[in-house]
Amino acid sequence: MSKSSKTYTRYTEEFKADAVRLIEVQGLSVAQVARDLDVNVNTLHNWLNKTRESQAPEMTEMLRELNRLRKENAVLKEEREILKKAAAFFAKESK
Repeated sequence: MSKSSKTYTRYTEEFKADAVRLIEVQGLSVAQVARDLDVNVNTLHNWLNKTRESQAPEMTEMLRELNRLRKENAVLKEEREILKKAAAFFAKESK
């Protein structure tokens, strides 16, 4: 009996990045991209996980900024409501 040997395909970094982009930017499923590109789904999951791990520090900073902006937005909305009420009060008083 002869052992069947597996063949491994080497993909370029550009190809891997393009495949991950299809998932993250275009919103395609991992399974769909794997089928379309004829890549093993587990291999594609590995590329995706590796990309996300390498982006983790950048994503953490972006999430901090997003949270800061959400808090700032909440304060601005509250201030706007106070100003609306004050304007209505003074408009009523001047009549």
